[in-house]
Formats: sequence, structure tokens, C-alpha cells
Amino acid sequence: MAHDPSLRAQRGVYGISVAAELSGLDPQTLRLYERRGLLNPARTAGGTRRYSDNDLETVRRIAELVESGINIAGVARILELEESNAALREDNTRLRSALGGEPPPPPSGL
Repeated sequence: MAHDPSLRAQRGVYGISVAAELSGLDPQTLRLYERRGLLNPARTAGGTRRYSDNDLETVRRIAELVESGINIAGVARILELEESNAALREDNTRLRSALGGEPPPPPSGL
């Protein structure tokens, strides 16, 4: 049986110390991002945070935005808009496919 890579990327497998090391950020920073609603790592039955590959990708995007001078509130809004935009693109592609049209070319640089 083949494993779905998208499901694997969503599975929380890294503890906070490993996630901090992989992202280059302090565990306190990861906790701050969680308190601000930017991250939502999975939790074990005992309450331990478990970060997924997708979470680490989000952490990298947050760090990129913060480095460019955007504050946490701005980062939150940008992440919301990027997620909304991705959902709209998926809907557009699905609808075009259902209507028999060609899906649009992938966006460049996004």
C-alpha cells in the first residue's frame, strides 16, 4: 500500500526542540507563534507539541516575512490571504475541469 505524501506532511512527528533546530528558531518563538494563532501543532495525549513538515514550512514562511520587516499581525493576515488564495485557485481549477475547460497555467513566483 502506498503512503499519501500529503498526509505524511500533515502528520506531527517533530518535538518542539527538533522543530526549533530544523527551523533555526528558539522554542519560545515557536510557542509565541502558536499563541498568536500562526501555528497549530498537533498534540500527543499528554499535551506535547508535535510539528509536521507542513508546520515547519509555515514556520519558514513566517520567519521570511518577519525578516522582511512585517509585524506578527501583518504576518497573520498574509498567511490568511495566502491560504484563501490557494483555496480559490483549487476551486477554480476544479470548476474548470468540471466544465471541461483547460485549467489555468500554474502561477509564477507564488
